[in-house]
Amino acid sequence: MALMITDECINCDVCEPVCPNDAIYEGEEIYEINPDLCTECVGHFDEPQCVEICPIDCIPKDPNHAESEGDLMAKYKRITGKS
Repeated sequence: MALMITDECINCDVCEPVCPNDAIYEGEEIYEINPDLCTECVGHFDEPQCVEICPIDCIPKDPNHAESEGDLMAKYKRITGKS
């Protein structure tokens, strides 16, 4: 399942640089996550780096983008070109 950033975001900019897929970007009001690029760091790290570093815990799983671990790994392989 892709992650999402909630309205509690304080725009501290710590999440964007740690995303290995460049899925996080500055939106109009808060940072946002592109669900087509978010793999919850599957393929890169054991835990989502944005969740680990967020000082206010505003990055939950996005219920509108349910994906299994296998789906996330397939997305990782597609994004990175790895097989």
